[in-house]
Amino acid sequence: MRSGANERWNGGCGEWRRRAVALAAALALAACDADGRAADASNNTTRDPAKVSAAAPRAPSSEAASGSTAGTAATAGTTRPRVLVVGTSLTAGLGLDPSEAYPAVLQRKADSAGYAVQIVNAGLSGETSAGLARRLDWLLREPAAVVVIETGANDGLRGQDPDSLRANLRRIVGAVRARLPAARVVLVQMEAPPNFGPAYTARFRAVYAQVARETGATLTPFLLADVAGIRALNQGDGIHPNEAGARRAAATLWPSLAPILDSLDQVGSTR
Repeated sequence: MRSGANERWNGGCGEWRRRAVALAAALALAACDADGRAADASNNTTRDPAKVSAAAPRAPSSEAASGSTAGTAATAGTTRPRVLVVGTSLTAGLGLDPSEAYPAVLQRKADSAGYAVQIVNAGLSGETSAGLARRLDWLLREPAAVVVIETGANDGLRGQDPDSLRANLRRIVGAVRARLPAARVVLVQMEAPPNFGPAYTARFRAVYAQVARETGATLTPFLLADVAGIRALNQGDGIHPNEAGARRAAATLWPSLAPILDSLDQVGSTR
């Protein structure tokens, strides 16, 4: 993560500090219960990968590069590799149209670059890392060539122990490896809000790099780098990105994701 983005997150987010406590309380009411079961039961559409919200795949072409919506069906007789993006409300696109959430923006970037992949949005608002660990077995019933893991934001908002987050991330990556041994795993760096103090923030941040080193997952920069704390890029709650913020988040992830898609493309000889 660039130092400027980190300073903005930790030093320039007075509004974030005030809103984080209120949002944490709201999430505690709306999210999963202590065992993560309530959230899963409340959104069967999100839990079922056959019904999960996905950015509509488009055939890579010059039309895609020009922004055309033509060519939405995959080429006959071919199956597009799936890129499964699991995450929280930041992934689900809370407050946005599904076409505005960052996974949909990544789909358009992939289309424009000529990568024949299907990016599937499996975000669930309010979910903690523990909840994702329990939900993951359901999501992995369908094949995926890449699994992007965005989790921990709600752990940080609630001040949960970073050691528990570390254990959950290991469990999540391990489950992906066990079910989909050939899949590439991408771990999205998340940050804790600054209101729990610098020691907690540092411990929380370090978890992601440690798990990535231990598991061989690809670590991305902080999802909300150059978004967090910027009023013009967030919705009224001061936390969830607006459409412009989601585009910025996708731009942050794209440099980490594109080489992986390129490697898939070379193996599949689809371009």
